[in-house]
Amino acid sequence: MLKKCKLQNKEASVILVHGLWMNGMELSLLRHRLNRFGYQPWSFRYFSTRLDLTEIAMRLNTFVEQIPAQTIHFVGHSLGGLVILKLFEVFPRQRPGRIIALSPPYQGSETAKRFIRFPGGRNLIGRSITQLLDGDVPAWSGERDLGVIAGTLNFGFGRLIGAVGRSGDGTISLEEMRIPEARAFITLRVSHMGLVVSRKVAVETYHFLEHGRFSIASS
Repeated sequence: MLKKCKLQNKEASVILVHGLWMNGMELSLLRHRLNRFGYQPWSFRYFSTRLDLTEIAMRLNTFVEQIPAQTIHFVGHSLGGLVILKLFEVFPRQRPGRIIALSPPYQGSETAKRFIRFPGGRNLIGRSITQLLDGDVPAWSGERDLGVIAGTLNFGFGRLIGAVGRSGDGTISLEEMRIPEARAFITLRVSHMGLVVSRKVAVETYHFLEHGRFSIASS
């Protein structure tokens, strides 16, 4: 059972950003755990296939502006991590806070590249992922604490179609998750979707948001 922890900054909120084809409901358990740790969590929802990254970032910025908190952290799962980076690229003047990216496809996605070849695949993938596959990836300066948690339980659609080799979370490979200038990068034995329900991921997320580092050594 999770213990409710006393925060160093009681005014801190956390915005959770979901990934492709999701609506934020899959982040409910992570949201609950972060609330147990003492944070005020918020879920940002967006149309992951209808909008490009800049349009999503604009909506996220409007969402952030409505949150009454001195400190605002961000946690993004998969594509959600890149949405957060796009926010800081387009709207860099944000309130203090740290960022966690859970298996972000920052270096591209072989799974998406193969999926897009299927009939109707481009429409199903949508504009934001197509944009990333075309090389339009948000720049990251490293001026803010960013931690990456990568899954290594290699079970998922990407592995089934041969897009992910031996190292990855079943959807994204470890090499694709690397973000230059990230403060820390750790691996945990969970799958791509397992990241959002793992207790260990929640604990490491809390630790990084509080201290700017994970409790275990970077990989």
